[in-house]
Amino acid sequence: MIVVMKTNATENQVVGVQKAIRELGFKDHRIHGEERNVVAVLGHVYPELVDELGVLEGVDTVVRISKPFKLASREVNPYDTIVRVGPVKIGGGSIVVMGGPCSVDTEENVLEAARAVKAAGGHILRGGAFKPRTSPYAFRGHGEKGLHILAAARAETGLPVVTEVMDARDVQLVAKHADILQIGARNSQNYTLLDEVGRSGKPVLLKRGMSSTIEEWLLAAEYILSHGNRDVILCERGIRTFETATRFTFDVNAIPLVKKLSHLPLIGDPSHATGKWDLVEPVALAAIAAGADGLEVEVHPNPDHALSDGAQSLTPKNFAKLMDRARTLGDAIGRPVAPAYNEPVAARKAS
Repeated sequence: MIVVMKTNATENQVVGVQKAIRELGFKDHRIHGEERNVVAVLGHVYPELVDELGVLEGVDTVVRISKPFKLASREVNPYDTIVRVGPVKIGGGSIVVMGGPCSVDTEENVLEAARAVKAAGGHILRGGAFKPRTSPYAFRGHGEKGLHILAAARAETGLPVVTEVMDARDVQLVAKHADILQIGARNSQNYTLLDEVGRSGKPVLLKRGMSSTIEEWLLAAEYILSHGNRDVILCERGIRTFETATRFTFDVNAIPLVKKLSHLPLIGDPSHATGKWDLVEPVALAAIAAGADGLEVEVHPNPDHALSDGAQSLTPKNFAKLMDRARTLGDAIGRPVAPAYNEPVAARKAS
């Protein structure tokens, strides 16, 4: 349920509505719209609540929301959410690219990858310090040491860092070093973890579970949003189907559909979806064409010696080629790749 305030509603009237919602035993969530304020009512609402809230001062209308995911829905917020990470804006019409190694292996490799991502015009450095692996004998990351390596790469290049957190007990540790907390596909329905990152105050990149429906994916986002964390970025990374020729099946359909259902920004991960480096570029371009707000791509200076997922990692040269193609496509469809981290906006427009 949402309470839509009048355009001339005062701050005291909005606060009064929030107080009334809490006194009735519900949680409230305020949304600042372009023209008016909206207050979402969270909980098991009843029909009579429409009338009870409708008579409060400053209220225009009270509307029941049909979707099970309330805060993630465009019914609650019709405006695109923009997640700000340092100088980078994710959502809002331009394309942002995250790049880096699947797992943090050596400091030299991570720094080389970070320099390559920045040189090619990438915006955010990705890398896994904690790695969920199917086999317990595979490389599972360096943990806190890996976080320090990522922080060193950020200090040199200025690129914000996104890295995965796997355990609710590690959220504060990872949040101390990372700019975006990533929830991987295997943890997309780990509700204790979702609650904790929701309380962290950090932007969250939420990957779609490998067998999650779109509704389940958006309900996972709802867990994070319900704790007051509005900075949620969705990531389509492929789903498990009967097809075995690729690692997963990249669901291009999901991109325009989710953009229609939700105001949250959405990026694509063609690396994990395909599992093959030579398929990354065409699938990445398909994601952009379908409406994705950005990409997360694996980049490694020496993929043949990567400790995880080398087969799907781009070399710096191939990443630079992808960035060039993405710029060409973005300009053609009116959603340009965002300016590089240290590149003035005016310089991009002049070129």
